[in-house]
Amino acid sequence: MAQINVIGLGGGRSIELDLPEVNPHVLHDVVTWQLARRRRGTASTKTRAQVSKTGKKMYSQKGTGNARHGDRSVPTFVGGGVAFGPKPRSYAYTLPRKVRQLGLAMALADRQQSGKLLAVDGFGLDGKTKGFVQWAAANGMDGGERVLIVTDDAATRQAARNVAWATVLPVAGLNVYDILRHERLVIDAVALEPAQGEPAQETEGAAQ
Repeated sequence: MAQINVIGLGGGRSIELDLPEVNPHVLHDVVTWQLARRRRGTASTKTRAQVSKTGKKMYSQKGTGNARHGDRSVPTFVGGGVAFGPKPRSYAYTLPRKVRQLGLAMALADRQQSGKLLAVDGFGLDGKTKGFVQWAAANGMDGGERVLIVTDDAATRQAARNVAWATVLPVAGLNVYDILRHERLVIDAVALEPAQGEPAQETEGAAQ
C-alpha cells in the first residue's frame, strides 16, 4: 500500500493507494494506443484514375523501337498515379478498459516509487506566474525537470501555463503518455482519493 503525503492549504494528511507493480509492456501498449488515436490519418495520394492525364495511348504498340506503353497516367511516369499509396484512414483501435486503467495506475506507481508524485490540496495561488514559480521553488521544483500539473484549479492553471518547464492538464485529461514524458507529477489530491480500489479511467488526453 503506497502512502502519498498531501501538501497545500488542506494538506497534513496522507492518501493510501493500492498501486500495482510497474510493467513496461502494459505502459507501452497504452502509450501506443494513445498515440495511434492522435494520428490524423490525412495522408492521401492519387491513383492513376485520379490524376489529370489523357487516357490516349502514347504511341503505336509496334514499330517505334520503344517499350510498349499505354497512357501517361501509370505510376511509371512522373506525374502519373501512385500505386498502393496512402489514403485517409483512422489509426485508432480498441484497447480494453481494464488495460487502460491498469496502465494509468502503473504510471502513477512509477512516479510514486521514484518520489516524483506530489499531491496537493489547495494551491492557494492568485493566477500570477510569479506566485506559481515561488510555490514551485518552495516545493523542490526549480525548472530542472519537466513537471506535469494536473488540477481543476483555474487560478493554478492560469499561473502555470506560461512556465516553460510546466505542462498543465485538467484532471479529466490525466493520461499515461503525458505522465511518462514528464519527470514529475503534481496532481490534485482529490483526483487520487477516488482511485482507491479502482484507478481512474485512462483517456486519450492532450497537453495544453
